[in-house]
Parts: sequence; structure tokens; C-alpha cells
Amino acid sequence: MTHAHLPTLRDEEWRYGNLAALQDMDVAAFENWRDIDVAAGEAVTQCFTLDHQGDADLVRVRVKIGPNARCSLFAVNTGGRYSRMEIVVRVATGGHFEFGGVTIGGGDATREFVTRIAHDEPGASSNQIVRAVHWGKATGNFLGRIDVVRDAQKTNAAQDFKAILLEKGATANAKPELEIFADDVKCAHGAAIGALDQTAAFYMAARGLPPELARKLQIRAFIADAFVALDDEAAQEAMLEQALAVLEERK
Repeated sequence: MTHAHLPTLRDEEWRYGNLAALQDMDVAAFENWRDIDVAAGEAVTQCFTLDHQGDADLVRVRVKIGPNARCSLFAVNTGGRYSRMEIVVRVATGGHFEFGGVTIGGGDATREFVTRIAHDEPGASSNQIVRAVHWGKATGNFLGRIDVVRDAQKTNAAQDFKAILLEKGATANAKPELEIFADDVKCAHGAAIGALDQTAAFYMAARGLPPELARKLQIRAFIADAFVALDDEAAQEAMLEQALAVLEERK
């Protein structure tokens, strides 16, 4: 890859990225999209894990959801120096898109989800829930954009980001965007960044739970929100365990 092909911090979708980690990436990786087409009335669910520990891991997904169809994507991002998942979605009338994602880990890594949902037909919906847990000097990012055109009346779209920083050196960034031209819609976004609930930790400690177990239970409850819509209980448990396993690094 030549420097001319690299994104820069002036590109809004890369403003929080670790661009130095992309220096040795093959330019072909930027054209390597995974396409998911969901036919009318069908339902598709897919789970992703980003755990590459090299310099950079880039996963790009394009989703096209037909009328009255549903696509649900879930992801755990525990990658190394820089791991990024991009999702671009178009939703037809009566369709629904669901995304649940977790970034978690320490070190000095940057882990992020970047989504863009296009509502250009009426009566469709989308919901995004992203949770981040980081320590050390790690960073967790969520950049989510929702576009609703003038004819996409009755759109119902939401995105929710929450982060827990276990140490002062960690960082979380959220950049929610709503561009709405229709007037009969329900669209919302929320973002919150904080520390573990010390009152809950004290409560569990008072009942004899070791601090490490109490912390794990708190974090489990926090990230579980991202996988509530995953109907397969075994898959849901597997995603949770993949995320929680990273906590062992911090001991």
C-alpha cells in the first residue's frame, strides 16, 4: 500500500483510528467486502469474532435487507494493535437490522465498530447496541450513522453505546450521527462512559464474593445487553465467554 491510499484523520469515519497500524496493509484489504443479501421475508443471523493480534485487522460487511426481511449481526472485538469492523446496511420496507457488538481488552490497542445504516424506504427499523470495556491504554470506539431519506416515513431506528473504563489510561469514543429528512419517524441515540458501579461491587463483597468474581459478574451483565437479541442461547453464551476470557489478561 502506498501512502496515497491510506485514509487520514480528516476522514470522519477514521478520525479515531490507529492509522499507523495500516501502513503495511495490502490495499486489496480495503476492497475486501463480505456481502450479505437477505431475500424478502427471510431472516439471517451471523456472529463475528475479531481477535487477530497482528498490526491491523479490518472486517468490512455490506448488508442488503429485502422487504419484510431481517438481518442480525453480532460481534466481539478483542483484537490487537488495531481492529476495526465496518458495516454498511440498506433496509427495504418492513425490514429490520439488528447489531450487537462488544469491544473489550487492554494494552494500547484500538478496537472499533463503524456502521452506516441507510433507511431509504418506509416502515423499516434498525437497532444497534454497542458495549465497550477497556483498560491499560486501550481505546474502544463506536461511530454510527443513520440516514433517513424523505420518503422513509415510519422509520424506527436507534443506537446505544455504553463504555466502562477499568483504568484511567483507557479511552472510549462515540460519534453517533442521525441525518433525517422524513418527519414521521422514531430515531434515537445514546452514549455513556463511566467506571464500574462501586455500590454494586461493595454489595457483592459484603456477601462474600471475591473482588475478581464480582467484577466479572458486573462486566458480564454490562456486555450481555449487546447479545440480548441473539436467539440462539448457545451462541449467546459463546459470545459472552469469548469476551470475558480477555479479562484473564488483566490479572
